[in-house]
Amino acid sequence: MNYPGHIIAAGNTEKGVVNAVQQQLNQKGCGPVVVSGVFDAATDAAVKLFQARFTDQHDNPLTVDGVVGPITWATLFGSATVLPVTTAPNVLLTQVLAVAASQVGVMESPAGSNNGPDVNKYQDAAGAPHGEAWCMAFVFWCFLQASKNLGSANPAVKTGGVLDMWNRASCKRVLAADAKSSTSLVLPGQIFIISTGGGHGHTGLIERIDGGLLTTIEGNTNNSGSREGIGVFRRKARTINSINEGYLEYRL
Repeated sequence: MNYPGHIIAAGNTEKGVVNAVQQQLNQKGCGPVVVSGVFDAATDAAVKLFQARFTDQHDNPLTVDGVVGPITWATLFGSATVLPVTTAPNVLLTQVLAVAASQVGVMESPAGSNNGPDVNKYQDAAGAPHGEAWCMAFVFWCFLQASKNLGSANPAVKTGGVLDMWNRASCKRVLAADAKSSTSLVLPGQIFIISTGGGHGHTGLIERIDGGLLTTIEGNTNNSGSREGIGVFRRKARTINSINEGYLEYRL
């Protein structure tokens, strides 16, 4: 059975889906659970036991919360049962991702300076000062280039500020809580927004969704994910649950 695109937890009324979860829990040695189609307290406990015992496809520990989201589902039923999403919902976002992919490997000069010829062109496009964090400037530049390629006006807000974009954007937005409940709302080409506190944040572009696991293209970052970003990287370490503000989906 393929993942239904939303979480399965206590109170779920989809008998066939809950039956399948209960059967798998028993097969994985995390029961015995009565296969009743009712997500009861015993099923919740069995899910938590499963999450405590098993790891995801990248050998990361599962979140022990009793909720069968896409990552737990992939571990329970196999990764092939959570279909990847690789197609952007409109031509603009398809072009944005192509532009972003062409920049993977761009590096600051010197590293850790928030400067360099390519970094400065991102900052100039967004009206952001040289030497400042540039993850949103990179995203804006990608939208600017994509719009030019399509012969259209750029719909993205001109800003180098992550939370400024989140607050001012007049486009479809998906709140983090809604995305966690229904992962099918997250699509390639969307801008993810993370608040890091104190009015600061981090951002990038969703390139691919494998259940709850994200492939992203990000500026002002690095492969380790530490605070000091040094370039444009394709990353595979984020999850839908790690995005704490939400997603923006522009279209022409």
